[in-house]
Amino acid sequence: MASLLTQHDVVELEPMESCPANWTAGQIHRAGAGRKRLSVQARPWDIPRILPGIHHAIAPSEILKLAIDSLRASKTRFALTALGMVIGTASVILVVTIGLTGKQYILAEIQKIGTNSVELEYAAADATAAERVVYDDFLTREDEKAVVAQVPTVLYSSPVLEMHSRINFGEGLVKDNLVLGVSPQYQNIRNLLILKGRFFDEEDEAAHTKSAVVTEPFARDRYGADDAAVGQEFAIQGLPFRIIGVFRESVDDFGQSEIEDQTVLIPYSVARYFSGSENVKQIYFSMNSMEAVPAAAEQIQQIVQARHRRGSVYKAQTLKELLTMAARVANALTAVLVLVAAVTLVVGGVGIMNIMLANTNARTREIGIRKALGATHTDIRLQFLTEAVIISLSGGIVGIVVGLAVPFSVRFFTDFAIPISSLSIVTGLTAAILVGVIFGTYPATRAAHFNPVEALKYE
Repeated sequence: MASLLTQHDVVELEPMESCPANWTAGQIHRAGAGRKRLSVQARPWDIPRILPGIHHAIAPSEILKLAIDSLRASKTRFALTALGMVIGTASVILVVTIGLTGKQYILAEIQKIGTNSVELEYAAADATAAERVVYDDFLTREDEKAVVAQVPTVLYSSPVLEMHSRINFGEGLVKDNLVLGVSPQYQNIRNLLILKGRFFDEEDEAAHTKSAVVTEPFARDRYGADDAAVGQEFAIQGLPFRIIGVFRESVDDFGQSEIEDQTVLIPYSVARYFSGSENVKQIYFSMNSMEAVPAAAEQIQQIVQARHRRGSVYKAQTLKELLTMAARVANALTAVLVLVAAVTLVVGGVGIMNIMLANTNARTREIGIRKALGATHTDIRLQFLTEAVIISLSGGIVGIVVGLAVPFSVRFFTDFAIPISSLSIVTGLTAAILVGVIFGTYPATRAAHFNPVEALKYE
């Protein structure tokens, strides 16, 4: 009788011949919904004996209707109580969205270093114990061609010939600099950004042109600006080179690449003249996806190993571990933020429990009359627990809508694709239900244990 009786209502004893004996408490409640006074012919605790049909347990649908009727009778209290859950659930949705956005950004930045790449390096050459002979078995361009032909996931490849050479800038200025001999595809492998000029292409590689691409710090230190560096000439071991471009890496690689601040890139076909050999110590391969890297690394190592002497050691290294670690850190930060947001849910749950406790005290006479009419402990407990869950779940649903409105608005009005996780929606709904059950159990249990006689005397 949630919306019918309160502590200010009156119970009178009058004949009720028109009330069928098999009516349930819910039917009696709705039958009296149009009146403010309920009349029964007997003492309230004798009613179950006079009307034996109403002592049966109330159906779940009846309990749900009673709970909804009770909440309708106090809309303002219901809305204010649910507000805490709205804020808590919306916070969880937004926190998860922010965490996923941060994770996406971090992984995208790390991928620019070259997480799709495999670095194949000649490590060592071990002879048998009987021979005790040490020999070198370096990589070659033929190894690179064999891998490209046999591994379909390879998009780009480039050898890397590393030299520390004295560069003559004229007028007696000579400095030691890092010089790397690479192929044109090295730009794609390392995601290099060309600031001025261009990168050398396949024609430069085939024609053995003496062209060079330098880092941004190199250009500014030597010539004052990027524009001024393009077209300038210098000599490497007496061989003249012309600067055709200025570059920088697309993201800070945290020391994961071989490129330094003062680095000069030249075509590999020209750099091999300085080494006097076709041998290569490092070859880089870039895959078409990050997922293909582990299998490709193993396959590349097997192909190269089969082409060289037994006992030679070649290592295929990837940045997969760095990416995995970054993902773990991002997930941990998201989990911490979710736990912080969960505090808001707990606060909302405490608010629900306080309101429900006050509600049970205000409806003491109603509980006593319902018990006198045959309602069981379980009926009372389920009604108040249902009310708590409805409050919590309603607030959770509104909170989800509010929480999703922000990322969807950003997606609609901007080009930035904020990730939206369906798991956060399920988590929000589940948390709302759990909060309603956990924080509504004590008030519901307390209401169910009211003594009907004492409750009817309550003023």
